[in-house]
Amino acid sequence: MRIEAINVYSCLLPVKGGTGYRMASDNVQLLDSTLLEVVTDQGFIGWGETCPIGPVYQPHHTLGARAAIAEVAPGLIGQEVSSIRRLAKVMDDRLNGHGYAKAAFDMAILDLLGQKLDVPVSTLLGGALTDRVPSYYSTIVGTPEETARIAADKVKAGYPRLQIKIGGRGLEQDVTTVHKVWEAVGYKARIAVDGNRGLTVAAAIHLDRLCETIPFAFEQPCNTMDEVATLNGRLTHPIYLDENTEDLNAVLRAISLNIADGFGLKVTRLGGLSKMTIVRDMCAIRSLPHTCDDAWGGDVIAAACVHLASTVEPRRFEGAWIAQEYIEGHYDPENPIVIRNGHIEVPQRPGLGVKPELGKLGAPLATYYGR
Repeated sequence: MRIEAINVYSCLLPVKGGTGYRMASDNVQLLDSTLLEVVTDQGFIGWGETCPIGPVYQPHHTLGARAAIAEVAPGLIGQEVSSIRRLAKVMDDRLNGHGYAKAAFDMAILDLLGQKLDVPVSTLLGGALTDRVPSYYSTIVGTPEETARIAADKVKAGYPRLQIKIGGRGLEQDVTTVHKVWEAVGYKARIAVDGNRGLTVAAAIHLDRLCETIPFAFEQPCNTMDEVATLNGRLTHPIYLDENTEDLNAVLRAISLNIADGFGLKVTRLGGLSKMTIVRDMCAIRSLPHTCDDAWGGDVIAAACVHLASTVEPRRFEGAWIAQEYIEGHYDPENPIVIRNGHIEVPQRPGLGVKPELGKLGAPLATYYGR
């Protein structure tokens, strides 16, 4: 089975509600997702997706992904789809870095192999341990009262974990928000308080002290790993790293320096599902809990996250975040990836288990094929 053509599509994903998705560093109104359709000579079609959440959340952005794809795609035309490691080397030989763009190819190749072997992608990643994975709900930065109301509603909807966004405003609002959420939900859900790099070291210490009696994981409070390292031993709450885990080396560094008690892991940021399985196993060795999610995207990214999530030992799994609550519609209306009662069913069809409707995507932005 050889790669015959690669088509690149754009899919606009407006944020529902009109208020945008507000974090400490940005307020995103519209996401432009990039989908890859990889066509083979045997008629199998694999899908991949990458969707940076704006240009400031990470050193990733939509135009960068498409430029990287333009460098990589021609080198994959005519390649045999049998060894993911060999194809990863082909991509690395054509372009240094840009794992968030290569991740889309990695998804598509696993999708192809799963279809060819008639197994779901979770089987290729080591095998599912469950057929239903927990999700978590992420609030936007909002007023303490509104955030608490939403948190209570999502617990009633079945979410076992909440991620409460803070930062980019006065410390008193963040502290009040954490207390209000705790009053609203208590032990009914696990809580993560996510600073999205928006707090100074001093502010992180203050918030930790002022919320000392409330159990939560403190996610990415400060901008750099060095700043987070200075918090080691000074906080009551466990620290999870998210944005700082830009590649496998960063995860390994955080583990070796003992500055992370867990992680918020993004599939595309780490270079795809293949690399995420390495991180999954590194975390297993040190018994570090983590999520399996992504910055944004539709059914293709969602399916990839859920397949990987199903292979993580449940006691170390913090949930899979997908953007479904914030976007309208699905690429694949017949087999959508949806959250029900705070959980997501693991696709059982071969490959990723989703097939975007081409009519919903419009004409390709670019097409690469052999001559």
